[in-house]
Amino acid sequence: MAAHPSLLMAHLRTAAVSTARARLLRSFTPVVRAPISYNGIRCLSTTASRRSAFAVNDLTQVFHDVAPLRKFRRDLLLNQRTVGLVPTMGALHSGHLSLVRRAAEENTDVWVTIYVNPTQFGLNEDLASYPKTWETDMEMLRDLDRQLAREGKGRISAVFAPSTNTMYPTSPPDSSIPGVGSFIEMRPLGQLLEGASRPVFFRGVATVCMKLFNICTPDSVYFGQKDAQQTVVIKKLVKDFHLDTKVVICETSREPDGLALSSRNVYLGERRRKVGIVLNQALRKAEAQYNSGKRLRGDILWPAVDHGDRVQHEQDNLQPSKRALFQVDYISLADPDTMEEVEKVDETKGAILSGAVKMMPLEEPQEGEDLGLGGGQVAVRLIDNIVLKPTQ
Repeated sequence: MAAHPSLLMAHLRTAAVSTARARLLRSFTPVVRAPISYNGIRCLSTTASRRSAFAVNDLTQVFHDVAPLRKFRRDLLLNQRTVGLVPTMGALHSGHLSLVRRAAEENTDVWVTIYVNPTQFGLNEDLASYPKTWETDMEMLRDLDRQLAREGKGRISAVFAPSTNTMYPTSPPDSSIPGVGSFIEMRPLGQLLEGASRPVFFRGVATVCMKLFNICTPDSVYFGQKDAQQTVVIKKLVKDFHLDTKVVICETSREPDGLALSSRNVYLGERRRKVGIVLNQALRKAEAQYNSGKRLRGDILWPAVDHGDRVQHEQDNLQPSKRALFQVDYISLADPDTMEEVEKVDETKGAILSGAVKMMPLEEPQEGEDLGLGGGQVAVRLIDNIVLKPTQ
């Protein structure tokens, strides 16, 4: 018996809708495949998403709000793309770019955050004077992204530049002690060394990193070894709070003479720049003691302290128009896991040599002299460290 025309048309419409729905689901459902690697970059992606990962076009999107960034992150996750996060406060230099390169070698997508976090600056610290170079930063990232495209590496697909209202949505950020707000503290780790000199610093670092990790949910995060105590704080944060991300610590980027790269170096100028290398020189002298077999604290540190004292004495005896005065905050020999001072290096663990000096404002800036940003009147805190590797 022939079907009634209206029933036949209804059946055809139902079949068409089912076919269209199936096509739609296939278009949004990721194909789960065995892990594959393209130039060492982890990727489980379909062919289409691989093409978008390595296309030469400018793919970098700038986000200022959380919701659209999270939607983008979800899209990447559904397409089996991996995200390497490089948190920064802007004022980018080649050290930051080396972190981005490392992230691009290990992920399909690199995200860079640019946010000057007020809660890690004390009430009398240099928050207002911290360099802000947005246009230059973005141009550096665009140039690097083009290089990564040509090399077939992962791409810089997002820059997250939130406002302080976005990062601290329920109350203004507070740098006082004990302060008002929601904070994460690492005790006693956060009160040692840098934390002793800057009491709110690591509270601010841990708090903002927890926020960024929650917002971005990266597969890996990338930090430089220059901020040694910060790397220990971040690793402890991730472990203690069961955060599903891998912490990758990259070697300190340096100038040819050994000065660690820092966004604050732009304030030094020529005179203070020449003297500022004293910290790295002192730590290298202590490192030489360790490499020669010394293991006791006094044996390792005395050449470093002596070098700092001698350079400081030399500067004190120069005319104000020639000298660059500085103060040594600390020279440390610490356990690599806790940053607590050690009297003898455990050869199975090694140790971390670290130090901090404060370059004082120039007393008599000279006409035509390279004074750096701020005319030589901004005090500059320099930090550095050397990892003493285990010998057993």
